[in-house]
Order: sequence, then structure tokens, then C-alpha cells
Amino acid sequence: MGRIIIFTGKGGVGKTSVAAAHAIASADEGKNTLLVSADMAHNLGDIFETEVGGHVKQVKENLSLLELDPDMLMKEEFPNFNKAITSLMGSSGAALGNVGDNFMIPGFENLFSLMKIKDIYESGEYERIFVDCAPTGETLSLLKLPELLTWYMEKFFPVGKVMVRVLAPVSKVKYKVTLPTHKAMNEIEEMHGQMVLLQELLKDSDICSVRLVCVPEKMVVEETKRNFMYLNLYDYQVDGVFINRILPEETGSDFMDHWRDIQKKYIDELERVFADVPVTKIPWYSNEVRGREAIARLAGDVLKLPNVFDINVRREKETYDVIDGGYCLSIRLPGAETDKVAVNVHDMDVDIKVNNYHRCIPLPNTLRGAQIMDVRLTEDRLQIDLRPAERTEEDGKDVKQP
Repeated sequence: MGRIIIFTGKGGVGKTSVAAAHAIASADEGKNTLLVSADMAHNLGDIFETEVGGHVKQVKENLSLLELDPDMLMKEEFPNFNKAITSLMGSSGAALGNVGDNFMIPGFENLFSLMKIKDIYESGEYERIFVDCAPTGETLSLLKLPELLTWYMEKFFPVGKVMVRVLAPVSKVKYKVTLPTHKAMNEIEEMHGQMVLLQELLKDSDICSVRLVCVPEKMVVEETKRNFMYLNLYDYQVDGVFINRILPEETGSDFMDHWRDIQKKYIDELERVFADVPVTKIPWYSNEVRGREAIARLAGDVLKLPNVFDINVRREKETYDVIDGGYCLSIRLPGAETDKVAVNVHDMDVDIKVNNYHRCIPLPNTLRGAQIMDVRLTEDRLQIDLRPAERTEEDGKDVKQP
């Protein structure tokens, strides 16, 4: 079984350097390794001092690099996906019929990058894949996309397919609207299946995990804590934190000693927040981390932990527990504040909003139309008590428990 490790954090904290150090250490172990950049501001070429581009390039034994180009991926590897979605949107009356093959729906560039990573993993060519992601906000958009698309397609695609079959013969003549063809609908259905598989891969705790990179500064620390909370909201496994650019104990300068004391305060805070996650401290080097020798030094200094490439933390995912009068949906949500969390139920979904992020969780059939009895935060877990809607005996047949 292969391994995927995703690196994210605030911009400028050294994500690419830490990801590159992992990749070199992995290659030195004799594991066939791929380091992928999913950040449109690609930095792999700068760090390794070579041109990379949109095709896999081997830079040393057992180590290859790839800078993902969504536009190229859409044209060369996933042309039917974008055409299918464009065709479906065209059914709403949007003037998308003559935009050509170069058109990409905004936001879908992330989809093509994820699909490429999935295909590379499934090829079995690489034992370890390291993904250098964009800054925090873009990474969260990237990681929540498969579940979001899956949710929308499961809700609307069955109805849409029936409507297309019924209305297609008359839509163009009567309403001047060309509905998607049967082939296009099949392509959308195929994409839905791929989204399900992609989501299962990224949330498989035996394969994929996320590692956070930060520096000991207030704004970065606060964003890292929120990032951890949001990743848990979307059910991703965080199994490592790397604190970069830590000043040495003896600086010989009152000014630098003052900054070291400030850093120590935030390092202590991070160690409290991530008490059950391995925290690795990276010194502030006198020279910039650039070039293979510098990355190899970083790998040798930092990645000394045993089994550094294994899943270091395993947490209980969202669960349903039987309670008096219903069920309790429990989700890990570290650092959340009660007044920043809103929970609603809409027929078959629980809608959870935390600050500016929200997630829709489909409910099992037993809880269709359920009502919320109570919502509380207890020891970093969001607990939602749900009372099932009353069912007739006929309705209750073949209903599975959560």
C-alpha cells in the first residue's frame, strides 16, 4: 500500500522546503518517491535549482518531481470531465456552447490536480507521494472539493438525468435550449464515481494524512490552529506539525533574545494545542534552504524520528451513538468556540458551519427528517443529539441503523 502526505500552512512558512526534505529522505531509503506541487506558484524548480514543468522529471535516484498544470491536465488527460460539466451548465441557459475546449469552469482547476494525484497513486509506480499544497485557504478549498461535488451530484444528478430524458426532444424547439446529450450525462455519472473514489482515497487513514508547517508567530499560530480545526471538520487526518525557523538558545544579541522569548511563548502554545500530534522543531539556518545539499541537510537534521513516514496519529472519525430518544453524531472539532458553530438539519443532511466554512454531512436513512435535540462542544468534540422523525410501520421496513 502506498502513502500520500499533504503539506499545508500559511504562505511563506517553508512548506515546500519541509515537503522536499521528506521526499529526499524517502528517496534515500530506496523508496520510489514523487514530490508534487499543487500550488500554482510552483517552487520546486527554485528549491532543486532545475526546471520541472507539467511532466514528471527525475532529479535523482528514486526521486521525481511534478508541478501540476491544471490547464494542461484538462486538455490532455481529463477533457471529458470539463466538457460534461460545461454541457450540464449549458442546460440552465448559460451561453457556454461555443466557448471551446480551452474553457475551464472557475474553481475546477483543483479537481484536475486531485484527479491526477489519484491516478498517479493508483498506478502503483510510486511508494510515497508528497504533495506541496498552496497556502491554507486554497488547500482547504482543494480538500473539500471532492466531498462537495459528490454531495451536489448525489442530490441533483438523478433528477437531472430524468429531466434530460423527458425534455430533450422538445427543449431545443420550444425553449431554444440544448440539453446535455445522453453521452454527456454518462460522462457526468462517470465523474461522480471518480469523485467518490477520490474522496475515499484522501480520507483513508491508512494511506493519506496532512502535515502542518508553521513558524512561531501569533498570526501564523492562530491560522494553524484554525486550519487544524477545519481539517478535522472535513474529516482529514493531521499527523504532524513542523515549527520552522526557530532561533537558537544563544544568539549573543539582546534584540534576537527578545524574539527568541516571543517564539518560545508560541512554541509552548503549539505544543499544548497539538499535545497528541508529533511536533518537530526546525532551526533557523544561517543560509537559505535552496539546492539539494541544503534540502539534504534539512532532512538529516529534522527527519530523525522513527517511522517518520508512517501514520503517526489515528483518531476516531465521526460516529453515531445511541442515546435516550435518538442518536448522537459526534465529530472531532479541536479549538472550536460555541458561539462560532452553527448546526442545522435539512431533511437528509446535517449542515455544520464553523466561522466561514461549512460542511454538509448526509444522514443515514434512519435519521431522515430528524430534529436536533441538543448541540454541545465537549472536550474538542462537537456532539449533535438527533431525534428521528416518526415512521409508520411501512416506512420502517429495511431501514438500517447508523
